[in-house]
Amino acid sequence: MFPQRLDSPLAYEIARALRDGFNRHYQLFRAESQRAKHRFETADWRGQQRAQRERIEFYDLRVGEAVARLEKEFKAGEQPMEVWHQVKLHFIGLLVDHHQPELAESFFNSVTTQILHRAYFQNDFIFVRPAISTEYIEPRDAPTWRAYYPARDTLADTVEAVLEDYRLQGRFADRRRDAERVAAAVLARFHEIKLRANFQLQVLSGLFFRNKGAYLVGKIINGFVELPIALPILHDGRGRFHVDAALFGEDELQMLFSFARAYFMVDMEVPSAYVQFLRSLMPRKPRAEIYAALGLAKQGKTLFYRDFLHHLRYSSDRFRIAPGIKGMVMLVFDLPSFPYVFKLIRDHFPPQKETTREQVKAKYQLVKRHDRVGRMADTLEYSNVGFPLERFEPALIDEIRRFAPSQLEIGDRDGNGEMELVLKHVYIERRMIPLNLYLQESFDLLAQPEHARRAGRQLEQAVVEYGNAIKDMVAANIFPGDMLWKNFGVTRGGKVVFYDYDEIEYLTDCNFRRVPPPRNEEDEMSSEPWYAVGPKDVFPETFEPFLLGNPAVRESFMAHHADLLDAAFWQRHKERIQAGQMLDVFPYDEAQRFPHEGHAPHFPEPNQGAIQ
Repeated sequence: MFPQRLDSPLAYEIARALRDGFNRHYQLFRAESQRAKHRFETADWRGQQRAQRERIEFYDLRVGEAVARLEKEFKAGEQPMEVWHQVKLHFIGLLVDHHQPELAESFFNSVTTQILHRAYFQNDFIFVRPAISTEYIEPRDAPTWRAYYPARDTLADTVEAVLEDYRLQGRFADRRRDAERVAAAVLARFHEIKLRANFQLQVLSGLFFRNKGAYLVGKIINGFVELPIALPILHDGRGRFHVDAALFGEDELQMLFSFARAYFMVDMEVPSAYVQFLRSLMPRKPRAEIYAALGLAKQGKTLFYRDFLHHLRYSSDRFRIAPGIKGMVMLVFDLPSFPYVFKLIRDHFPPQKETTREQVKAKYQLVKRHDRVGRMADTLEYSNVGFPLERFEPALIDEIRRFAPSQLEIGDRDGNGEMELVLKHVYIERRMIPLNLYLQESFDLLAQPEHARRAGRQLEQAVVEYGNAIKDMVAANIFPGDMLWKNFGVTRGGKVVFYDYDEIEYLTDCNFRRVPPPRNEEDEMSSEPWYAVGPKDVFPETFEPFLLGNPAVRESFMAHHADLLDAAFWQRHKERIQAGQMLDVFPYDEAQRFPHEGHAPHFPEPNQGAIQ
């Protein structure tokens, strides 16, 4: 531990340069988020998606700029550790009264870990835990949230005033009608409960923009009862706005902020205040995931890692090879007590996998930047992650040594005798039940008469969800490549989500074909194709033998998704995308939508509780 002194002018200048680098980053981040409102108002959907993708790159660009400046102006990598310790102390002082101190601390970590040796990734030199409180930070501009106090007979007036207060440039098709519909939906939730003196509507001051939607997010308070609410606002195809639905409760907001969806764009002067408000709506959702959903992915990673270290400290189980069928590209392991899985890219792949490590990484980056439409899991990507060696089962260590030795280092990091296992590059995802295991459970129950009916419903709903997941990805110009059941998982909320990305392609890059008829009996009996196959050729009818071997699965699949075996289905959507059409895939069920004229094409999603 270094003495608590601040006698280095150089340390102060480095700290100030770091703060200025972060301020520039957040200024640009916030400006792009503010422009989302104009893009929504003008129906610039391509621009909205492009901005969502490009904003993801902002952070790494600003970190790179800050590293370059520190090396050029201060020779930062050559400074002694006494100076770096003072840099951190000065930086803490510069964050007093800052409105994004937690983000600035993460930025400090990102820059300094590119300059310092790994041995200094400790609390003396980086922010392993936060130094500045984010409680009760008050914004200079607009308040973080606004409160309204309606009576039962004025609730529609209040909802109309709320919509007006967002100052959308344009007009609603019928704002009064929308307000009355929302008011009726709210009162229906309280029809057996007396409205209390403390009846209020609290809404966040910024709208949440994603793709073709804007979302008002808040909560209804009725005495001691709090009910989360979100109102999706859409265009009606005629240049007018309308409220499309009223979403209520934690589960429906969890779907809106799902880890399998693109990040929101929302203007936040004090992001921690937004996160605190959203946690009051979704207390089961980790703060790390909320920060990520708001586009602050690096802060999400920081908080996730802190939660992970905390969990390691208060658990004793060991990392193991994850259950399920082993992949040919990834090694997957987990900690049973922790709801995530860890993925390593293998050093070598079998011949049928014609890919490279860099290509696999590019596929994961594609998903990160793409609209995931609730069907592709977000991943956290880390480099040089240290784990306590004693927490790994020997079989897992042997597996890594055998298949990914380039990614493994084992040593005594601090010279204190505590051995550490370091993974050079790892992906981390939310744990899901592999769909093949979920279906196997249904097969097993089908054989038991007392459970057969429930198992039949469970199987059918899983197959329907699987097909809907693929169709939602199709709507977003994604062909999953390997469509085997094992590459999909069932989430806690019952959604089927894709999570194996090494063969993913843009739909528009694929060539969908029918299998030509055999020319003779030899062709018909051949185990090899008798026709030419290009590198991007896809023959959907050939999916059938791999997916539909079980009669019950086949019956459900053919009843709901037989079109997935038809090349014409895929080709039709490819041509639609090439023509510039964008289908809507919203995070709520079609049945929840208010009736409107001129609905845009929409791929409905099954109710989130369809799979129990």
